[in-house]
Amino acid sequence: MPVMTMVQALNNALDVKLADDPSVLCFGEDVGVEGGVFRVTEHLQKKHGTKRVFDTPLAESSIIGACVGMSVMGLRPVAEMQFDGFVYPAMNQIITHIARYRYRTRGQRNIPAVIRFPYGGGVKALELHSEAMEAMYGHIPGLKVVIPSTPYDAKGLMISAIEDNDPVIYQEPKRLYRATKQEVPDGLYRIPIGKAKVEKDGTDMTVISYGAMMHVCRKALEFLEKDHISVELIDLRTIYPLDWDTIAESVKKTGRVLVVQEGPKSFGVAAELIATINEKCFEYLEAPPMRLCGNDTIPPLPRSEDLYCPTPERVHYYCRKLADYQI
Repeated sequence: MPVMTMVQALNNALDVKLADDPSVLCFGEDVGVEGGVFRVTEHLQKKHGTKRVFDTPLAESSIIGACVGMSVMGLRPVAEMQFDGFVYPAMNQIITHIARYRYRTRGQRNIPAVIRFPYGGGVKALELHSEAMEAMYGHIPGLKVVIPSTPYDAKGLMISAIEDNDPVIYQEPKRLYRATKQEVPDGLYRIPIGKAKVEKDGTDMTVISYGAMMHVCRKALEFLEKDHISVELIDLRTIYPLDWDTIAESVKKTGRVLVVQEGPKSFGVAAELIATINEKCFEYLEAPPMRLCGNDTIPPLPRSEDLYCPTPERVHYYCRKLADYQI
């Protein structure tokens, strides 16, 4: 089985689906000739041709608007937004058309489109290149929101996203593009959208995260094991829909929960998780649920980035605080 980075796994997923399904198209700014800024679509145009993988003008709203027409006509577009902060000009198309087309046509028309883009910080980038606004997309009815944390999951989730009949916002943690390698099957396989993964069993507390923050949490476990704190680590994989069965089962077992997210704290994914955990699992809780998040500020420029994003040391501190809480 080949060993791949996340970039290679995503490239392989797109390659597999382009070969498997003639209705699949990949396009965006610099997607074709250059293979994208991070080379996720490298060599795909040479292999599948300029009608299947192609460059577009620098016009995000037009790129996403084209997805509507393509989808209605039976195609499965995979559109790349070059960076997370570049999606904002296309929000009118996403909210007004992409997300509600099934509703508007009373189920007669689907929008099987994937909008994929690198997201989050960790690479010392410029303004509008380090956004982590996944909660915004999860708040829009009609969208599914996927964020992988490993190469294996990245490929399986991408294939599922392309095959899904609903629009999928697929956010790729840019700091993980080449951070790790993993065995990834060459062929076609799927990871269900809406199914979380219990990455590590534990008994003392539940830590829930996704995307790049999973990498941070994994490192924090090294400290926690020395403290003899048993952590159950859950990778959401999907922001919407959330896998409440897996979350509730874990929280009922451990009684303590920490949610770690990179995005701003207020009105975020962590807030939604904790609110629902309080509704579904209140009688099982042994401590108030906690959240460790980015600050309620614009993502800072490179010199201050390490002060903004959660770190393994901060996850360790919050877990110790949670473990020490007594009613």
